[in-house]
Amino acid sequence: MSKYAIKNVEGAQVAEAELADGVFGIEPNIPVIHQSVVAIESCARQGTHSVKNRHEVSGGGVKPYRQKGTGRARQGSIRAGQWTGGGVIFGPTPRSHAKRINNKMVKLAMRSVLSGKVADGELVLVDSLSFEKPSTKQAIALLAALGVSEKRVTVVVPDDDVNTYLSFRNIQRVNIIGVSEASTRTLIDNGALIMTPDIAKKLEEVLA
Repeated sequence: MSKYAIKNVEGAQVAEAELADGVFGIEPNIPVIHQSVVAIESCARQGTHSVKNRHEVSGGGVKPYRQKGTGRARQGSIRAGQWTGGGVIFGPTPRSHAKRINNKMVKLAMRSVLSGKVADGELVLVDSLSFEKPSTKQAIALLAALGVSEKRVTVVVPDDDVNTYLSFRNIQRVNIIGVSEASTRTLIDNGALIMTPDIAKKLEEVLA
């Protein structure tokens, strides 16, 4: 177990949290992180891009002119790709871009990201992120007190914490996610990762 500072909403250290070395203190595996992010982004692609080939465009059916004697190259159909309005050669067709990696690699990638955040000092633990009512002004003040208002920030909150979500969602450079949405990509794509000690413990339980 390693000690990590817990700050309050004013940015002052009020306690220390014990973080499991197996989740927050390993040597980051960069290739696995890359592979996990590529898989996540590939699965997000719709794969609906499509073009018409020479069998799907209109026209054709007969040779545009006779085979010999014209001085031009022989042609069989105006639907061929070299003709204006002809089919697209080797164009994209609807398909799945999904890539799969096993669960052990997914967890290793997330542990690597969290360990990297700790090593770089980009993990910020806050004793409480609860808002009595949605308040963007209060959320901006919190970011300023923590010294991360100029960074790209990811805030991880409980899935049912609506007030906190509404408070942060309209702030530029801030991405707020529920703990169930935590992934290699959402955790790494920021300059500061904010969560409460309770969220950190939940991640430990899942990734241990």
